[in-house]
Amino acid sequence: MEEELGYVDAGLDDAEAAEEVVDEAVEAVEEDVEGDEITEEDLDHIADVAIGVLQSVLEYFSVGEITIDEYEGDEGELILDITGDDLAILIGRHGKTLDALQFLVSAITVRTIGYRYPVVVDVEGYKARQREKLESIARSSANRAVHQHRSVKMRPMTPYERRIIHIALRDDPRVETASEGEGSSRHVVVVPL
Repeated sequence: MEEELGYVDAGLDDAEAAEEVVDEAVEAVEEDVEGDEITEEDLDHIADVAIGVLQSVLEYFSVGEITIDEYEGDEGELILDITGDDLAILIGRHGKTLDALQFLVSAITVRTIGYRYPVVVDVEGYKARQREKLESIARSSANRAVHQHRSVKMRPMTPYERRIIHIALRDDPRVETASEGEGSSRHVVVVPL
């Protein structure tokens, strides 16, 4: 199976190397479509393609009966939320399986439609709950940076998590954010103004 997916050919027998490749690819795929207006017809086409890809990938998991709900997120991203019984296997440890699933769906969708559009794959609201926690952590870090008059370095995060932090604090006039570091140690720094 690993050879079919190209992991052996790429020399990715190390879990950290695989995680780094997935993180970098997810960051590239999640870039917003800049300056282009997406029509409702385009969005429907993107959703149809992404759902088809997701259903095809899920055939390889033994998850039983599932439902995929689609909706538009706060930042204009397409969110596909999977619900059903016993879906923990789709989330994986610390959400890594879900990140990989999102990468696959996003990459194939981008290749099929010919341009990047942010697609978020969620399982029973897992990412929504994680987003709320991250937004709370972002606000706390901003308050700490302002009160202590110094930069606050956050823990290493995936590209998706860093994006949530940047979005959560972009309208806060007291601070600015920047990503620093390399690979799996890349993190957000909250800087007071």
